[in-house]
Amino acid sequence: MSDRRLTPANARVAAAHLADAAPGLIPVAGDRRQVLRPVVNLDRAPGGARDRQLLFGETVLAYEDRDGWSFVQADKDGYVGYVPSAALGPARDATHMVCAPATHAYAEASMKSPDRMSLSFGSRVTVTGTENRFADTGAGFIPSGHLRALESGPFDDPVAVAALFLGTPYLWGGNSRFGIDCSGLVQAALLACGRDCPGDSDLQAEAVGTALPRGTPPRRGDLLFWRGHVAWVADGATLLHANAHHMAVAHEAMDEAITRIEAQGDGPVTGHRRP
Repeated sequence: MSDRRLTPANARVAAAHLADAAPGLIPVAGDRRQVLRPVVNLDRAPGGARDRQLLFGETVLAYEDRDGWSFVQADKDGYVGYVPSAALGPARDATHMVCAPATHAYAEASMKSPDRMSLSFGSRVTVTGTENRFADTGAGFIPSGHLRALESGPFDDPVAVAALFLGTPYLWGGNSRFGIDCSGLVQAALLACGRDCPGDSDLQAEAVGTALPRGTPPRRGDLLFWRGHVAWVADGATLLHANAHHMAVAHEAMDEAITRIEAQGDGPVTGHRRP
């Protein structure tokens, strides 16, 4: 056990498969649940700092419920942390994902009915029927055009997926259309394209795709890394990234961004990978 972000153990319990490596902790198989809120923070400790976020319909293994908090591990990337127990419910088999940047779930199959919640791209829902061009998900009626059937397969262009988030406010540790950071943008795009991807840029710099030699001409779909930052290459001269300079997801001229990032004290490009 090393990286706490990926180690399903706390001071009391550990995932059953870690039993030999976690003496003194109670081994737990875990209970699969799903997120019931549009977005929920995955906290480092109950009520503590946010590490990442989970979206509506995403599933987790819950290892412990204690004082209103659940210690969980996300199925999408293996990250562990704490979420309010009330934000979780029994897992359902999702049939669709939200494919628009964001959408609303309405009380009825009408845009004039009260909206129950707003959902981000990537949220998972279970469609049980359709009415008036709306899909009934149990959690509300969502415009059918805002949903993509999971059986239709993944997206094929992660940069095009990332571009759906243009203008999204920058949020440290964010994973949704309502707020996202650099590594969250990379993860959202790659997961939608059916590719495994950890949640933070340091892990992405080690695990995503193939490392390219220094001086390799960048092309669309590549990733450039800095110390604590990552950006998509939109084309040979342009980056697409969530960044604190714009406080949003934005396009930026590559040469200008490289110069700016180094000048502000974050150093030069440290890695170039091709997913």
